[in-house]
Amino acid sequence: MRRLAPLFFLFAIILSCVVSTVSSAAASEKQPPNIVFIIADDLGYKELGCYGQKYIKTPNIDELAKDGIRFTQFYSGNAVCAPSRCNLMTGKHPGHAYVRNNGKPDYVQNMKEKEGWEYPGQHPIPDEEVTIAEMLKQKHYATGAMGKWGLGHFGTSGDPNKQGFDLFYGFNCQVHAHNHYPRFLWRNHTKETLPGNDRTLNGETYSQDKFVEVGMDFIRENKDRPFFLYLPFAVPHLAIQAPEESVAEYRGKIPEADYKHRGYIKREDPRAGYAAMITHMDKGVGQIMNLLKELKLDDNTVVFFTSDNGPTYDRLGGSDSVFFESAGPWRGFKGSLYEGGIRVPLVVRWPGHIAPGEVTDHLSAFWDVMPTIAQLTGTKAPADIDGISFVPTLLGEPQEQKQHEYLYWEFPAYTGQQAVHMGDWKGVRQNLLRKKNPQMKIELYNLKNDPGEQHDVADQHPEIVARIKSIMKTGRTPSKMFPFPALDQQ
Repeated sequence: MRRLAPLFFLFAIILSCVVSTVSSAAASEKQPPNIVFIIADDLGYKELGCYGQKYIKTPNIDELAKDGIRFTQFYSGNAVCAPSRCNLMTGKHPGHAYVRNNGKPDYVQNMKEKEGWEYPGQHPIPDEEVTIAEMLKQKHYATGAMGKWGLGHFGTSGDPNKQGFDLFYGFNCQVHAHNHYPRFLWRNHTKETLPGNDRTLNGETYSQDKFVEVGMDFIRENKDRPFFLYLPFAVPHLAIQAPEESVAEYRGKIPEADYKHRGYIKREDPRAGYAAMITHMDKGVGQIMNLLKELKLDDNTVVFFTSDNGPTYDRLGGSDSVFFESAGPWRGFKGSLYEGGIRVPLVVRWPGHIAPGEVTDHLSAFWDVMPTIAQLTGTKAPADIDGISFVPTLLGEPQEQKQHEYLYWEFPAYTGQQAVHMGDWKGVRQNLLRKKNPQMKIELYNLKNDPGEQHDVADQHPEIVARIKSIMKTGRTPSKMFPFPALDQQ
C-alpha cells in the first residue's frame, strides 16, 4: 500500500488540475465580456485627434484607437438623433426600423398633463421591438443607460426600463437635452433636481459629468457580473456649454470670428466652447477607462466609441464645422444623407483580442452593432434584423467577415432623402418631400474616385443606377408612423 500512495497522490494532483481547468472554463463561459458603448451626439468624423483633428484634443479616445481598431467606413443609423439610435438599438436599417425621423407622438399633450412631463419625449419604440439590452438579458447582463434616450418617454412602450435597461439616468427627451445645465435629470422614473442649474449658459452641475459619475457607479456595483453600459452622451450637441476649466484650455488659443447667431444660447467664445465640450467628454472617457483598469475589468471589457450622426451646420448656435473641418473630406453635415451627415468615427478596444493600432475600411453601420454584440457575448439577436456582425474584422479574421450587398438609408425630413451604398458606389435622391413632382432622379457617385461626392456620374453608368433604383424600391417597407409618399407609392 505504501508503494501505491505516491500514485494516489499523483492521481489526486491530476484530478485537481482537471477540475480546476473545467471550473476555469466554466467560469470563463459564465463571464462573457462586459460591453461599454459610448456615443457622442453630433460629433463629426474628423473631430477626434485619431481621425485628423487639428485643434481639438482627444487623448483618451485617441488611446482607444491606438490600443484597438479604427474604422474608416462606418456609418450612423440616420442623419439625426432618434432614428439613428433606433437603428442601433434594434439592428434594423432605416427602411425597416420603427423610428425613421425625429418628432413627438400626437398624444403627447395629454401625456404631459397626465404624467407631468416638462418635455414631450419622442416616438416610442413598441413592445415587440427587441433592443440590445433585452437581448443581453439572455445572459443576465446588468444593463444601464446614462445620457440621452430619445426613444420614448416614461409611461410609454419606449420607456427604457421597459426596453431592457435596469437603470436609466439622464435626458429622456432630446429637447430636454438642448441645455447641458438642466434643472433636473431622470433616474428611471424619478426626477433628480440639480440645485444651481437654471438652463442658462452656466450652472453648478454639468450633465455630462453626471453621466460619467453614474456610469462609473454602475460599473462598481456590477463589477462581479457581466454588464452592458450604454453611454449615449449629449455632447457636443448644442447648446455650446462646458465647464470653465475646460473652456480656459482653448480660450485665446483658437481664433474666434464674427457670425450671425441663430438658435440656442449665445456665448462670446463659441469655437473655444465647442472644442472644450469635446475635450471634456474625452476626459470622462479617460475616467471610465481608468476605473476599468483599477477594478481589473479592462481585459474583459469591449469598449466602443462612435457618434450618432454628422456635425452641425451653418454656424447654428455658434458651431463652426467648416473651421474645424468637422466632416473631414465628406460632403454635407447633420441632416444630410451625403457622407458628411452619416459617415462617423468608430473605435473599438478589447485587449488581448483586438490587435492594437489596426485600421479597417470594412463597410458597416449602426445596425451591425446588435449582431456584433450578440456574437461577442454569446447571445442571440432577433432573426429579422438587417445587421451583419463585424466580429471577424475586430479579431483580425477578414477571410471570415461577411459583407453587405448594400447599405440603405431613407430620411423623411430635410427635404426628403434616400441613399444606397453599394461597393464603391453611392446613390442619392434628394427633394423627395415635394408635394408636386417629387424629385426621383438618382445622383450617382464613385466614392473611391470621388469621396467628396462632387461629380454625379449617373448618366455614365445606367446599369448601376438601375440596380440602385431597384434596391431603393425593394429594400424597404412603408411605415404608417413615418409615411414617405414618394417612396410608398412607387
